[in-house]
Amino acid sequence: MNDFDWAAMADMLEHEGEAHSPYVRQALDELKDLAPRRVLDIGSGPGVAACRMAALFPGAEVTAVDGSPELLARAEERARRLGVRLRTQAAEFPAGLAGLGPADLVWSGQVVHHVGDQQDALNRLAGLLAPGGVLAIVEGGLPARRLPRDLGFGRPGLETRLDAMMADRFDRMRAELPGSVALVEDWPAMLRAAGLTEVRARTFLVDHPAPVPDGVRQSVRGSLERCRTGLAEVLDAEDAATLDRLLDPADPAGVDRRPDLFLLTAKTVHFGRRPGS
Repeated sequence: MNDFDWAAMADMLEHEGEAHSPYVRQALDELKDLAPRRVLDIGSGPGVAACRMAALFPGAEVTAVDGSPELLARAEERARRLGVRLRTQAAEFPAGLAGLGPADLVWSGQVVHHVGDQQDALNRLAGLLAPGGVLAIVEGGLPARRLPRDLGFGRPGLETRLDAMMADRFDRMRAELPGSVALVEDWPAMLRAAGLTEVRARTFLVDHPAPVPDGVRQSVRGSLERCRTGLAEVLDAEDAATLDRLLDPADPAGVDRRPDLFLLTAKTVHFGRRPGS
């Protein structure tokens, strides 16, 4: 899909998946009338969403699909730990999708934006659906907020500045992808262009107020570590020093100890159905 080392990010991806799991539960509630026989989670990572689908649809064959064998091993271990039935399949996205279908539910969380031609990727995902099957794509939402605007040190408004820098980094990533195609990212329109009907979008809140449990705290730490590493060349000295202090496990004002740490974000899920019964 690209040159990200997803296996090296396994801990962060798992912590993030668990911290953001409220939106997955809410999104799947939208599909509670669906009785799928076969479910595919494309770009499943360590299997947090896939295991939740396996628990929700115990009679279905649920398959976690990812290009990283290391992440699929994590998914298998997670399924064993939770006592759910889960299959895994190694496949690159989107080139390796042919032959995976048909499925009654195809889920893909924040994966399509890593492909140069996003419409082509959606077309391939829609092609995995059985007649009447549903495609659920997680793209968009709102940036996360985790910290007070004024931390008590450094310049206030750190997260707003990080958002702007991460958005620029995302734009560069998209522009540098092989076969990158510029298009209006109107996801419902793109799902319709892929031949799907009954298209709709819902946005779901993830709200972990302070004081957060340890898992959420670890997720916040991982996201800030990613900012510190990924933005190292563009951070000014003051913001770099602020992040270093936040990430210092010995600092009482760091994210490992702050009592005012929280997690508030929103995720948008776009649904479409393949015509047929």
